[in-house]
Amino acid sequence: MKKNRMLLAYTLILVIVAALFVWNESQDFDDTQYVIYLGTNDKDSNLPVFSHEEAKSKLKDILAKYFSGWTILEAEGGWTDDNGKISHEFTLVIYLSQTNKAKVHEASDELIKTFNQSSVLIHENPTRKEFYSGGK
Repeated sequence: MKKNRMLLAYTLILVIVAALFVWNESQDFDDTQYVIYLGTNDKDSNLPVFSHEEAKSKLKDILAKYFSGWTILEAEGGWTDDNGKISHEFTLVIYLSQTNKAKVHEASDELIKTFNQSSVLIHENPTRKEFYSGGK
């Protein structure tokens, strides 16, 4: 009887360790990537709110309050309005992972206010990540 209990206890421990390993693996690799498109023209005047360098600097300051890491790409946004007029603006594209929608919305609220935007575009993409350190 004692031998059966020991065997059951060891089996249970192995199952728990295996489950934790699988859970940790999925935590390491399953992720949601958020991509924020931030236009830098004022929503009212359609003129730049800041120079390109000032815009990037202000963006970095805001991102540092909410996230431990990010990637920023520079882009040129464009659109055609209801009257057929084509407009362009300096756009900053922000890639985020290892975060959640609530934090992304908090940061976006500050971006909208700071850059006087009507909105920002947020893409939410399920992804798999890997921190690759080279072949071994």
